[in-house]
Amino acid sequence: MIKYEHTHYSKPRFHCRDYGRQFVEGATRQSIDESTRQLIDKLLLERLAPAAIARVTGVSPHWLQMYVNQKFYQTPKTIEVTQKNRGRLTIQLDEIWSYVGSKANKHWIWLAIDADSREIVGLFVGTRSRQDAKGLWQSLPAVYRQCAICYTDFWEAYQQVLPRKRHRVVSKETGQTSYIERFNNTLRQRIGRLVRKTLSFSKKLSNHIGAIWYFVHHYNDALRS
Repeated sequence: MIKYEHTHYSKPRFHCRDYGRQFVEGATRQSIDESTRQLIDKLLLERLAPAAIARVTGVSPHWLQMYVNQKFYQTPKTIEVTQKNRGRLTIQLDEIWSYVGSKANKHWIWLAIDADSREIVGLFVGTRSRQDAKGLWQSLPAVYRQCAICYTDFWEAYQQVLPRKRHRVVSKETGQTSYIERFNNTLRQRIGRLVRKTLSFSKKLSNHIGAIWYFVHHYNDALRS
C-alpha cells in the first residue's frame, strides 16, 4: 500500500497496488445508502434549494452537488410519448422566460403539450428566436409534425416555423392555450430555479436544462401511471 493524495476533507488516502483500490484508514463518513438517494430524487422534483435538500437528508452539500450534476447529465434530452394514431391531434405551444447566473442571461423554455393526453410532447431551451422555435418543432415526435393542429399566441417566431395550414393563432381568452399556460405555472411552482425572485437560480446552463428535462419526464410518467 502507498499513500495516494488526500480526500476533500484533508484525510490521507491510500492505494492498494494488489487490488487497485483506494481507501481511507479509519473512515468516519459512510457511503450514501439507496433510500437516501431515492429521497433526494423525489426532493429534486419539489421547489427546494440544494442547501435545503442537504439539510433534510444529512448529506454534504459538496456530495449533493456532484450527485445532482450526474443525475441531470444522465437525464434523457428527448421526448418519449405514448403511441398515437395518425389522425386529428391537437397541441398547444408556448414559451416561458428563465435565466442562468443573472437575469441578463435569459433562456427561454419552449414547450408543447398534447391537448388530449396532457403529455409534454416538445421541449427546447434557448433564445426567443425563430431558430429556437424551430428547435421546439424538431423536438416533437414525427406524428405531431405530420398531423397535429398547433395553437399558439401571436409571437411571430411560430408563424415562421409552423405549417401554415395547421397553425392557429389565438388569444388567451379563447382557452385554446390554457393547458400549456397552466403547465407553465406548474413549472414555476415545482422547480425552484424557475421562480421569478429566487436564490435558487441556476448557475450552470447544463443543470438548468437537466432540471427541466428531469421534471418533464417525471410529469409524463405520472400521467401514464
